[in-house]
Amino acid sequence: MDLRLGPSGARHRWRAVAGCALVSLALSGCGGAGAVASTGTLIGVNERDFAIATATNSVPAGEVTLQIHNAGPDQHELIVAPERRGGLPGRPDGFTVDEDAIQSSEPGSINPQQPGGTEYLKLHLAPGRYVLFCNMEGHFMGGMHTELVVR
Repeated sequence: MDLRLGPSGARHRWRAVAGCALVSLALSGCGGAGAVASTGTLIGVNERDFAIATATNSVPAGEVTLQIHNAGPDQHELIVAPERRGGLPGRPDGFTVDEDAIQSSEPGSINPQQPGGTEYLKLHLAPGRYVLFCNMEGHFMGGMHTELVVR
């Protein structure tokens, strides 16, 4: 996965996994695979400064519902975008993704939510690789992104 704006060090990946794994598993109610909901696949997603963790990193194509919990301490949004060769386009500020450049291919997003909040995002995903990220200033650069493979 080429996330040109994001950090590439193993230290950031370790923090994202270690810091969110338990909460993510608790949200999903399972130990590694997304639960199958009546209208597709349900995936627990946990956001917190500066990490996103999912209950699974691979799902079947079709209807997918993300159960997004903001563990805080700040507001977080979630944007789902297809992975791009060369990485996601950045804004001139160097800290955020250019949402205007990806909007036409973006399957869905949620607005910033308060800490402690949980929202559901229903998507229809075709096979491919997707990036789930928070684009609040500096959050993407701080490691707040993860990959979801749709098969």
